[in-house]
Amino acid sequence: MNDQQKQFILAFMAYAAQRGVPLEKLCRLSGIEPGALTPGGAFEIGPKQFNDLWLNACHLSNDPLFGLHLGESLQLAALGTVGEIIKSSTTVGQGVEHAVALTPLITDLFGMTVERDAHAFTLRLHPDEHRRAASPFAFAQMVSFFLVFAVHELDGLILARIRPLRVTMPFTDASAAELERVLRCPPIRSVDEYAIAFDHQYWDMPIITANYALQESLLQKVGAATSGRLANDSWQDKVQQYLLKNAYLGIVSLEEMAANFNVSPRSLQRKLKDENVTYQELADDVRKSLALYYLESGGYYAKEISYMLGYNELSAFSRAFKRWTGTTLAGYQRSFE
Repeated sequence: MNDQQKQFILAFMAYAAQRGVPLEKLCRLSGIEPGALTPGGAFEIGPKQFNDLWLNACHLSNDPLFGLHLGESLQLAALGTVGEIIKSSTTVGQGVEHAVALTPLITDLFGMTVERDAHAFTLRLHPDEHRRAASPFAFAQMVSFFLVFAVHELDGLILARIRPLRVTMPFTDASAAELERVLRCPPIRSVDEYAIAFDHQYWDMPIITANYALQESLLQKVGAATSGRLANDSWQDKVQQYLLKNAYLGIVSLEEMAANFNVSPRSLQRKLKDENVTYQELADDVRKSLALYYLESGGYYAKEISYMLGYNELSAFSRAFKRWTGTTLAGYQRSFE
């Protein structure tokens, strides 16, 4: 097991903990020594343990689509050096080519190729039949993870909400609706094809790598500013941290947020109400903090900030900013000149 695979396991465990999975029990059921799972540690996990890890994570989280939701939540930083190489690429196409070449560093369950024509580029997964036979459950979960991870990380690389042209994979009727929500298009059922296609217009788009450095600084700044309001492990904290970490996607709806935590919108509203806050108040807090940070950084025009925060019109953003701060956008910007 190489360093990149170990990095992935640690990210897997961190996400499982966020979902409320008891890690000691997860490790015990999977035949893994919990104390060995440390950054830089020398732990090794075999094919059966890896398969059991996925199986037990799905069971303990009561989420048969754990891999799909992991891919929706994880960021490139969780892939360590591989993620850094992709982020440092100059264009989406170059980043995709790096991802294809480096896939064996993350998993040996399948390889990946990219195919291009005048209309689309397609990422295709090619199973290693021997390893799939040794870890069949892990294989299915990792396929879901890779396909959705491709969608959501392309979002972050170019600051746009991308919708694939098509996704082809095996799936059950019960999972179809959630697959469509997360992948943003109706999946096409196939017994042995695993592929996702994107419009070719994205291939030559430049990657906005500065966004990731900005996000790290942003989380520290905004987290400090809001720490007085949040309680550790509260639903307020979970929601606000998710909004901040995925800020480059804009502010998601209540329904999307509830689905991320595997609860109903009504249940999430009730949990937040018990903490004397609404989802709209948290979303506005994040929008305000992001707007102030982007403006103070001096690296973005008001129209860019408006788009990143999910406003279709600059006028709507301007009205919201005046409501939040009591001053106009132009007036606030002049104070930094």
